[in-house]
Amino acid sequence: MSDVTVIGLGPMGAALARALLARGHSLTVWNRSEEKAAPLVRQGAVKAASAAEAIAASPLTILCLADYAAVDAVLAAGGNGVNGRAIVSLGSGTPQDARRVAETMAARNAAFLCGAIMVPPAVVGKPEALFFYSGAERVFSEQRGILEALGGDARFLGTDPARALLYNTALLGLYWSTMAGFLHAAALVGTAGVGARDFAQVAREFLAVPSQIIGSCADQIDAGRYPGEAGRLTMDATAMDHLIDASRSQGIGAAVPLFLRRLAQEAIEAGHGAASFAAIVEVLRGKTEAA
Repeated sequence: MSDVTVIGLGPMGAALARALLARGHSLTVWNRSEEKAAPLVRQGAVKAASAAEAIAASPLTILCLADYAAVDAVLAAGGNGVNGRAIVSLGSGTPQDARRVAETMAARNAAFLCGAIMVPPAVVGKPEALFFYSGAERVFSEQRGILEALGGDARFLGTDPARALLYNTALLGLYWSTMAGFLHAAALVGTAGVGARDFAQVAREFLAVPSQIIGSCADQIDAGRYPGEAGRLTMDATAMDHLIDASRSQGIGAAVPLFLRRLAQEAIEAGHGAASFAAIVEVLRGKTEAA
């Protein structure tokens, strides 16, 4: 029996497998396209003939699959070999997916740990590689050496199996929102002949400002109070109008600031005009009136 099995050998799954081999763990691998296992076999992994054989080969199986439909298919193919095993899923999915699979695994006396990889394949296996986990705490504790071989910054977020995916999707939303803001800003200054690389240096320095503000914003959200002494939402809305006008006058799309302006307007109409920008969270939570 090997220490661990990895199922799913795309770029990320292969990186996970290489990290485990580099730490000296005995490894079984399986992939629907068999040729993807060949480089890992040359490095010392054992290729299973089927998903069921791969799961049965180790007490711990790590799934790195495209979605939870694929997870369901592999676990179904595993048959009785899944019973009593520890399963870690590091693919993308919804919180509902994670909870559903956790319930299914519990019925089969298997322990389920949901995970989220927060780094690209090139960073996997390094001390700074961040992985989130939630679900079966026993698996996280007992298999921590293997999990830290995948990424040195392995964080357990609690026993709710959905929490790792919630963090993952929330942070991806933050990433895309930030990048959308940068792309709009680069397009805007680009109308004056400013190169994106030149602007990026200024943008990186400026991002220290929202990074510092996040802490006080979080305090306001947790307290449910949004004092506007340092800046009212109505003032932000006026500045957003200027950004929309500048975008249009310079001939670029205004979709990004228009989206922000709509959120601000909803919050103002709900009675948060004199509050801080953080009051927009109440609109995002579905509340339509200020307390």
